[in-house]
Amino acid sequence: MLTTERDEARVVSRSTGDGFWGSAPGAFLVPGAFSIAPEEASPTARFHSILFDGVGDSGASEATEPPEYFADLHLDDIVTSITAGRETRAVRPFFYAPLRDVGTIAYRQEVFRDLEEEASRGIVRAFAAKMQVVRNRLDGAAKVPNRYERERWFLDAATAYCEAVHELSGELGAARPRSRGLLAFADYLSVYSSSEDFSRLIADTERVMTALASVRYRLRINPGKVTVNRYHSEPDYSAEVLQTFEKFKQGVGKEYRWEFSRLPSMNHVQAAIVDRLALLYPDVFASLDEAYLRHRAFLDATVARFAHEIQFYVAYLDHVATFRRAGLAFCYPEVVDRSEKVHGREVFDLALAARLVGQHAIVTNDFELTSPERILVVSGPNQGGKTTFARTIGQLHHLARLGAPVPGTAARLQLVDLIFTHFERKEEVEDLTSKLENDLLRIQRILDAVTTDSLLIMNESFSSTTVSDQLFIGRRVMRKIINCGLLCVVVTFLDELASLDPSTVSMVSTVDPDEPARRTFKIVRHPADGLAYAMAIAEKHRLTYPSVKARVAR
Repeated sequence: MLTTERDEARVVSRSTGDGFWGSAPGAFLVPGAFSIAPEEASPTARFHSILFDGVGDSGASEATEPPEYFADLHLDDIVTSITAGRETRAVRPFFYAPLRDVGTIAYRQEVFRDLEEEASRGIVRAFAAKMQVVRNRLDGAAKVPNRYERERWFLDAATAYCEAVHELSGELGAARPRSRGLLAFADYLSVYSSSEDFSRLIADTERVMTALASVRYRLRINPGKVTVNRYHSEPDYSAEVLQTFEKFKQGVGKEYRWEFSRLPSMNHVQAAIVDRLALLYPDVFASLDEAYLRHRAFLDATVARFAHEIQFYVAYLDHVATFRRAGLAFCYPEVVDRSEKVHGREVFDLALAARLVGQHAIVTNDFELTSPERILVVSGPNQGGKTTFARTIGQLHHLARLGAPVPGTAARLQLVDLIFTHFERKEEVEDLTSKLENDLLRIQRILDAVTTDSLLIMNESFSSTTVSDQLFIGRRVMRKIINCGLLCVVVTFLDELASLDPSTVSMVSTVDPDEPARRTFKIVRHPADGLAYAMAIAEKHRLTYPSVKARVAR
């Protein structure tokens, strides 16, 4: 049953399970759906993206899955650490999609340099957080069935959006960015925030919010019926009740109040109350309808894209700050299409450092390749840091292709087109092929796919067979790599592979000469003679020829 009078509207409820408490006057505070404005509605087209300069990688898309080499290089752990506590669906894909040209890498490096300043990073971090609030409210609007609740969620989202854009426009201009990306976006935002459409959005949301705040109402609750009336300044009896019982008050009473839980949506009684309020205040709710229809596409596509993409920079730099506080260096690598020389100074494994920082010293290493050198062959004692060193070089090249600063004091890296890894795999019981056969099939697929601009990381490959077979296979594979001319890091205990060709460079993991059992985890450029470690062990246990001869002579 529904009746509407001049100052009264009734709601009939047959539900006894949902109690609705309240008879005091209250403001209409009900939470707002949306679409994004098309690109052509943008006031200026100079700004394209904060991730892409609109020239080289402008057509690149986000990857949905990580590259195959991610797990081998522990890049999955790095990305997990970077995105921890963030909206991972929004940030992770950016780390899966390396760039394809040097120009876009330079574009991103400029933005990273601007955001190195904590104040600038704080500005865009706050904006991204506010835009997340906007998205949450718009998502809420899409999920509620009641028309007015949906429009109120929308209005809340529009209000938060206007505040976020207005604040960012002022603060970003004051921050004086130098990068092409942030300068172009600051110009775009200045024009957009001064546009007629944005000004009308602010005015309409403020006007409707003020009108809704003026809605005052009174509820009369009876069994099976709730009556909604206009509020006419009736007396507040709660104050009189408190005054009457004040004389019986003895000390501080126990607190029995509690907070009502916030439901994701109004229940049917609350929705019916709002519908009755719309009958009592038709002009106010008509203005809400009008604002909703006029501004349904208030979310500018370029602003929304910036809020989404800028999280890539903020997340990475926030992660890097942890290591810098511990004294570790990061640098912006010089990335070139093809170079006579590549190198890294004081580089380190970012995944390993995340586990050890603050607890153990982080060991850094150097490497260098000068034409015709293209292959690093790393040998030495087990558990000496060889695999970590190989992973580090793979991580550096991937991070550099993202346009991000990399671990180390200096680096000059080649812009590789593809990264491949050939690491040991566990043998599966259900697999009908042998481990060696699987290794051979995998390396064949890799060698069929590589180009002269690729990077290959091989770690203890073909270890499931005999030493003589490993050497035979290793030489054949190395010859193929040498002929192709790609960059390669080979971790092996086969010293013979380190001197196959002028393009190979031998690097060796070292031990403490005074305590040979202790690894230094330093990888140095040194011929792979296999004797240094053996001699150190022999000297420690007095098994060298002079030591043995001296004992026999006694």
